[in-house]
Amino acid sequence: MKVNLNSDLGESYGAWTMGDDAAMLGIVGSANVACGFHGGDWLVMRNTVLEAKKNGVSIGAHPSYPDLQGFGRRPMDITGVEAEALLAYQVGALQGIANLAGYQVTHVKPHGAINNKACVDRGLADALARGSAGAGRDLIFLAPTGSALVAAGQAAGLKVAEEVFADRNYDDDGNLVKRGHPQAMVHDPEESLRNVLRMVKEQVLVSINGKRIPAKVDSICVHGDGPSAVAMAQHLRAGLKAAGVQLVTLPEMLA
Repeated sequence: MKVNLNSDLGESYGAWTMGDDAAMLGIVGSANVACGFHGGDWLVMRNTVLEAKKNGVSIGAHPSYPDLQGFGRRPMDITGVEAEALLAYQVGALQGIANLAGYQVTHVKPHGAINNKACVDRGLADALARGSAGAGRDLIFLAPTGSALVAAGQAAGLKVAEEVFADRNYDDDGNLVKRGHPQAMVHDPEESLRNVLRMVKEQVLVSINGKRIPAKVDSICVHGDGPSAVAMAQHLRAGLKAAGVQLVTLPEMLA
């Protein structure tokens, strides 16, 4: 068995710091780098790419709605043309920074509210897939397992990796429990590890109501913005390796 462990990083900007990117980049195999619209700036992007390169961590663009104040987690109503251009614009920014650092962007993963909406809105999902394909047809499209984003990426002829979340719970439809719900988050590293091992070994999600939902699991996300993110990521890495699961970069996962 093999799986990719990823995290959303590079979300600091200016004098404001979010998470411990240096520590996370010593743990995960892939980093989703903020592109300035929900977090990140040109120097943070550069430093994140350089640190990822040093650690052999593959990098991807993490584009969002233009919502720096709301961390990209507030819904917006935009057209498909806007969504397509919005995604390509942000991917292009990271590609320029990566070229400067002598590294390569290998995947795209939408962030926050635009990702959540596209999971159930095929029109938006198709627009994001078109934007990713326009930025580079070889880019891996990282999308929540079983979502409309997966179907859209496949229909666009993209390489698609299906993702689950280590620190979030699922509803009976296989979507993430909304953040306002008391059971939205998983804070206990041991509970998270149990969930992740079940997902990887059985290729299944289990909802908060106990419903089992078949799921393809290529990559596991640990959010990098929580106070216990590093400890959880370390626990997951150690637990997966102890269970005989090989941890690889995203391109290696799909090779």
